[in-house]
Amino acid sequence: MTGVPDTQVVVVGGGQAGLAAGYYLRRQGLDFVILDAQATPGGAWQHTWDSLHLFSPAAYSSLPGRLMPPQEGEEYPEAGHVVAYLRDYEKRYELPIQRPVRVTGVHRDGELLRVETDSGTWRAQAVISATGTWWRPFLPATSGRRAFGGRQLHTVQYRSAEDFAGQRVIVVGGGNSGAQIAADLAHTTDLTWVTQRPPRYLPDDIDGRALFDAATARRRALDAGHLDTGGVASLGDIVAVPSVRTARDAGLLTAKPMFSRLTHNGVDWPDGTSAQADAIIWCTGFRPALSHLAPLGLRGARGHLTTHGTRAADEPRLHLLGYGDWTGPASATLIGVGRPARDAAREIADLLRA
Repeated sequence: MTGVPDTQVVVVGGGQAGLAAGYYLRRQGLDFVILDAQATPGGAWQHTWDSLHLFSPAAYSSLPGRLMPPQEGEEYPEAGHVVAYLRDYEKRYELPIQRPVRVTGVHRDGELLRVETDSGTWRAQAVISATGTWWRPFLPATSGRRAFGGRQLHTVQYRSAEDFAGQRVIVVGGGNSGAQIAADLAHTTDLTWVTQRPPRYLPDDIDGRALFDAATARRRALDAGHLDTGGVASLGDIVAVPSVRTARDAGLLTAKPMFSRLTHNGVDWPDGTSAQADAIIWCTGFRPALSHLAPLGLRGARGHLTTHGTRAADEPRLHLLGYGDWTGPASATLIGVGRPARDAAREIADLLRA
């Protein structure tokens, strides 16, 4: 072996996926450290917009080993309640988290993996990448985007409807973020909501519990060689949380099709119509934040990193956790990350004890 490891496992990221990994690594009796780029606990939840609520009741939004307590007066807890829960979770289990530590690169170092950071270097026998997607917002290529003279921002930069009161605002995106932010703005702005296809709302009685069950059933069907059930996508795109339901039922969430280009003061549609805007909010999704893994050279021609479950196909010492269905059914959710975290910890323990 090349040198002696500083720890058996380094977990990159201290949000919900990193905490779930820590819980199961401890149950496996492994020595590990969690490196978190954030200065305080809570992961991406501490950076979301003010009115964000979970899709599910607290009891169905929990990490392994510790139920999230209910939030008084709220069926679906607010983001701040989630931050408090994550803070309590890492304290309760005394997880070895070092912050703020930003990982700059993971390298092969003989039989070890070398984790370079802005605070020093760790050598480990295995690495779990749990950085999520919030830190890599996606903006689609759109004609005239640089010509627009107003304000443009992504979901990650949106905080409150108060910042746009009385303004003409275009919200782009037909997923949950787009619907929730459009609903947030509908009462106080001149809102235009733009989506690639007509909004597809899930039935009002469906929340995150049903979504997790659908994602799990799809994964099991695919693993068994059965036909694709469609999973969550077969149900719809938008969970009708109370704020969305209220705005929709009041007729305030009427979506227009995608525009063809931006102009200096607004947008144009292919049919010749146009709309003026003071601000455009792009609720257009995210990509996995994986730049720290670039030194391993694992991405293929199209930038895809192949995995078997959570394990990188071409580097058995590396696991990826919390990036959505790609690395486990609903693994980007609080309730969904537990099972793939357990599997990753078990695989790593088997590898190190072989």
